[in-house]
Amino acid sequence: MSAVQTAPKPELLLDHQGAPKPRKETDLDCASIQLASSFHEAGHAVLAMTYGIHVVTSEIMTWTHEDVWSITGSTTLDVDRVGAWQYAAMCAAGAVTEVQYLLIAGLWTPERALNCAALHDQEQAVDVLAHYGACLGRTHVPAGGRSWAQVRGMARRRIAYHWREIRLVAEAMNERTILTGGEIAALTGLTNPPRPEGGAA
Repeated sequence: MSAVQTAPKPELLLDHQGAPKPRKETDLDCASIQLASSFHEAGHAVLAMTYGIHVVTSEIMTWTHEDVWSITGSTTLDVDRVGAWQYAAMCAAGAVTEVQYLLIAGLWTPERALNCAALHDQEQAVDVLAHYGACLGRTHVPAGGRSWAQVRGMARRRIAYHWREIRLVAEAMNERTILTGGEIAALTGLTNPPRPEGGAA
């Protein structure tokens, strides 16, 4: 596998609040990391489609700098109307899918599973839901709301049901690095919901 030589746009290395996403080290080889990252983004993209969210693109980006190999991913969505807990489950799906890939591939260890945690996805879900008046607890079930563990459970059930589609998308993304929503729909037989008026092209 060859990495590109330049880092992605700086904004792709930031979370939704503009802070740098934390760097994580792993003992996996480069090919396994890239495939795991492809499963992570495929989880976001497939669950988004099944929840009625328009997928623009889903991609992974690899690069080297001073002999250090790095990877990040991005799934661009046009969100119109979606239930609060479905949105949160879509955010949780990346890490849950990545852990499932490690299990199936025989690569799972407690340390590697912990390394899959994507706190930027959790924090985005917490902040977006709070903006719309829904309470998502990081470590507990708040009054009238749900916990991150509960939405991870929602994601896990849907991931199991759509594993075939997720695998197809992850394998294609691993080869091509970027897929459009239309390509994902064609690969899986899922419907990419129409783009909301005024959404990104």
